[in-house]
Amino acid sequence: MSTQQPAMQIPAHLVKELRERTGAGFSDCRAALVEAGADVQKAIDILRKKGQAAAAKKSQREASEGLVGSYIHAGGKIGVLVEINCESDFVARTERFQNLCHDIAMHIAALDPRYVRREEVTPEMLEKEREIYSAQARATGKPEPVIERIVTGKMEKFYEENCLYEQHYIKDESVTIGEMVKQAIAELGENIVIKRFSRFKVGEEGGPASALPETAPVPAPANS
Repeated sequence: MSTQQPAMQIPAHLVKELRERTGAGFSDCRAALVEAGADVQKAIDILRKKGQAAAAKKSQREASEGLVGSYIHAGGKIGVLVEINCESDFVARTERFQNLCHDIAMHIAALDPRYVRREEVTPEMLEKEREIYSAQARATGKPEPVIERIVTGKMEKFYEENCLYEQHYIKDESVTIGEMVKQAIAELGENIVIKRFSRFKVGEEGGPASALPETAPVPAPANS
């Protein structure tokens, strides 16, 4: 006689909520909710871990297709261009990928990151920030081991505030931009990379080097 337990019945509204919050497919959301005992937050964590595992397998694959997403805000006062790469033109043309480009461009307009990834922060900038945080911590009179922990925490906060991949998404602070990209990788089945961006604001000059194109156009020689 079989002793197999019947499958848990998951209410449709929970599946709908999980899909809206994660963008994952119906079957993946239902399976995650079953595994999580119908706890939406636990199901989100399960989907994220699966997405991160899938993304890790694809992260070494070349991504040479993609789109340049754009966003204009505040009555034309702020504009963003962001290049996001994938592996095929087919994926680049999907609504899911186009929405990702738009959402990330909108996020950049709102939070103004200085770098794409933490690896782009120059050693000089890191040393300058570390010196500032160290001086602030020593002024409190705390012992050296505590000061080091304080500085380490502040450096992580610096990355979170200034590096696009580590910023929390403006419309859902429970997820970082890096996690959003990993979710898209898991759903679309291709490696996806934010390559570069430029943010323009009326009245501002210049911008961080990491946000500019990798190579500047060479001026045409003047006619002699």
